[in-house]
Amino acid sequence: MATPTAAKQRSFLTRVREALPQLRPAERRLGDFVCDFPGELASYSAQELAALAHVSKATVSRFIQRLGYENYEEARRHARLEKQTGSRLFLATATDASGEQSVAAHAAQAITNIEATFTALTETQVTAIAAAVLAARKVWVVGFRASHPFAAYLQWQLTQVVENIVAIPGAGQTLGEHLVSMTADDVVIVFGLRRRIARMDLVLDQIGRSSGKLLYVTDEGETYRAGATWHLRCQTLAPGPLFSHVSVMALCHLIATRCIEQAAGAGRKRLRSIEAINDGLEEL
Repeated sequence: MATPTAAKQRSFLTRVREALPQLRPAERRLGDFVCDFPGELASYSAQELAALAHVSKATVSRFIQRLGYENYEEARRHARLEKQTGSRLFLATATDASGEQSVAAHAAQAITNIEATFTALTETQVTAIAAAVLAARKVWVVGFRASHPFAAYLQWQLTQVVENIVAIPGAGQTLGEHLVSMTADDVVIVFGLRRRIARMDLVLDQIGRSSGKLLYVTDEGETYRAGATWHLRCQTLAPGPLFSHVSVMALCHLIATRCIEQAAGAGRKRLRSIEAINDGLEEL
């Protein structure tokens, strides 16, 4: 049996999953519903949740008590907190599951996300980021989980005009051997999209000790980080159960393009050399 302190530390969904085997049929039906759509509890009253799951309000009350909450509002607050900072699963609704979202709906939301993300940017910010990247002793691009592909993509694009750049961590690597080498002359680009790793703040704090310039790229749900030189937030709303990362890719493209533009003659010379070597090796 978990202690009261341990129970408070468990996530909302962990409590539900652990309780499922011991639940009565009606409570189990409610538990299965909540596992599929945990965000519904954060959004609705007990009566409304009972109607959505086709159970009685009394079943909802018993279910909440079995999870270790004093009342429905306590459980609702816990679910609401995880809805703000947790998985995309908390944003899925029973209504979403009732049918397919149209291609037009996805396209419209993607356009809205890009417009909202770019509206929050200024020419001065983008130009300053590109200038810092080109002037840095070394550029570090960091990404975990869903953020990892974007870190790898941006590093690959910037390699065309930035010689000393690396995406970390690599396969089988820890961060210590990289973070120890960061200096005040470096630029560190960190992608922190949901769901962020539990120790993201510790990683950012350590990066901050290097005194290098930090570009922090996150979704719209992350509060602004005071220690970042730049904190750019990308809109990731989407129909259905997944986050949309269209605006993140668009931002990567913008940063890479601006760096190539600012690299001017030196950048074009490096690009010509890259193409010449590719031709010589017959790789492409």
